Amino acid sequence: MGQSKYGFSKEEKLTGKKKIEGLFRKGSSFYLDAFQVKYKASEEPCHQVLISVPKKTFKRAVDRNLLKRRIREAYRLNKELILKPERNEFFSIAFIYLSKNILTFNEVQDQLIKCLERLDTVVENKK
Repeated sequence: MGQSKYGFSKEEKLTGKKKIEGLFRKGSSFYLDAFQVKYKASEEPCHQVLISVPKKTFKRAVDRNLLKRRIREAYRLNKELILKPERNEFFSIAFIYLSKNILTFNEVQDQLIKCLERLDTVVENKK
């Protein structure tokens, strides 16, 4: 539906209190480097993503927004790692930033790629 190779459309954003609560209540998760990744199968026609940077760790909104922009851009450029045409299932995914430091874009991207690869292998192994 709204999933071009390098776009990040409105349909790809995880919104709605019930969907988010369902993901956090019933979803699976794993920790990898600076991220906690929560995921759950979804009936939506594309992967939906939530990006969270805790206010408790980064008090200044400027810092939280910077990190969210970096994570969003890294996801946008590398989401094809979990877009498999032969696999016709989609997920709600939350990327929660856990590091206490502000990482550079390249560091964020490297860690997000690892998370996407691990998510892909976890999903493959569940079959």
